[in-house]
Amino acid sequence: MLPLEQIARQALEMTDLTSLNETDTEQTIQTLCQQAAAGQTHTAAVCVYPQFIQTAKDALAGSGLSSVKVATVTNFPQGSTDLNKAVLETAHAVSDGADEVDVVFPYKALQAGDESIGLEIVKRCKLACGNQAQLKVIIESGELADTALIKRAAEICIEGGADFVKTSTGKVPVNATIEATRVILETIKASGKPVGFKAAGGIRTTAQAQEYIQLAQAIMGEGWVTPDHFRFGASGLVNDLKNTMGLAPTEQQKSNY
Repeated sequence: MLPLEQIARQALEMTDLTSLNETDTEQTIQTLCQQAAAGQTHTAAVCVYPQFIQTAKDALAGSGLSSVKVATVTNFPQGSTDLNKAVLETAHAVSDGADEVDVVFPYKALQAGDESIGLEIVKRCKLACGNQAQLKVIIESGELADTALIKRAAEICIEGGADFVKTSTGKVPVNATIEATRVILETIKASGKPVGFKAAGGIRTTAQAQEYIQLAQAIMGEGWVTPDHFRFGASGLVNDLKNTMGLAPTEQQKSNY
């Protein structure tokens, strides 16, 4: 087993440092981007609302972190069945420079028995991303709750061309869980397709991150668990990862979580 400090570094490199609050401002996002660095390494991405895409790109470039991707969210957080809205928001995000788009799957429609709208939204949003951005699809596994529904949502995402299947928006009572993660990873494995996985919401400690990493390694193989295939969506987690790495955040940084 790897030392905890090494696990923390691995987890940090696979984290999408996130701020999706109604109170976010340009200053909030600029500060967030400064927190993406950790010694000689950095997070995989920062995830912000669409209106802050350029702010994030400029802040990262100004901090020498241009290799950190900028992710954003669309059809968020409700997972509307409005196809045109989801596609238009995604197209605008890509046009504004997003490297990754996290679109919310219409999970309520799936619960009601409608699989077709979810598939169409994933397909069309993937087309909107083209070769410019990766598409992560948020299935809201905590709301789906039922194992069969979580599996079916993941299957639809994979069929539609998603680059990642993501657990949660972080805006509902139950977000990422080990149980849902297992179902999604096993579904990805069974598909044989190069689809990644993102666990989002509720993961706050290095020990919790380690549990997810070890599960992914057990199902997908150790070599698979890299930023290209595996992500955490988190904000507070980064503090604990940095502490584990011996890089305690400043008081100013602490105040922004």
